[in-house]
Amino acid sequence: MRRADRLFHIIQLIRGRRLTTAAYLATRLEVSERTIYRDVADLQLQGVPIEGEAGVGYRLGAGFDLPPMMFTHEEAKAVVASVRMAQAWMDPALATSAQDALGKILSVLPAEARVAAEALALFAPPGGLSQPAQRTLQTLREAVQERRKVFMNYLDLSEKRTERTVRPLGCFYWGKVWTLAAWCEIRNDFRSFRVDRVTYVRRLDDRFRDEPGRTLADLARLDRAWAQAQGWAA
Repeated sequence: MRRADRLFHIIQLIRGRRLTTAAYLATRLEVSERTIYRDVADLQLQGVPIEGEAGVGYRLGAGFDLPPMMFTHEEAKAVVASVRMAQAWMDPALATSAQDALGKILSVLPAEARVAAEALALFAPPGGLSQPAQRTLQTLREAVQERRKVFMNYLDLSEKRTERTVRPLGCFYWGKVWTLAAWCEIRNDFRSFRVDRVTYVRRLDDRFRDEPGRTLADLARLDRAWAQAQGWAA
């Protein structure tokens, strides 16, 4: 890769993340971290407002942008493929927004790149989430974003019905199955719920804040500790 191309990619990678480490950039661009440090310093000298420092991470300052639609043919195909595959497994609002976003991207691509992307022979036929599950997923996703508690009826795998009030923390896709990670106020502990087994859900007016021991990061730490104890993680 030419150095000019590498500098451009560094800006694009930093722009696409909240905080980007030199190690991540080095891995993506297949160069040493020392090369990344030197390239970032050169970009800063050229006036690119990259904030941060070596060993901490970088982010792009406000007020700087690049032409947004500089996709290669393969990148354009990847965007089309990603949207087609995701639409079958997203909730209706996100699926519609994804299609709208794809249309905007395709509309400003060079004609040759657009034709190549639209001709991609990779499809995701309907038949992913059922409509009730899609609606449930949307309600849960919006509750996560709004930090609202939800009340729901749940049917577990043993066909036992329970009523729960939970703090929704995140929605996870496992391949044909979505789950909700949540803090259950009845069990006073973390719980996971299959979205397709939620038979009723309602967002409540109650909002919640992060509390020590009840956050998604806390759940992730518990999962890592359990995996290490089982010998599944280093």
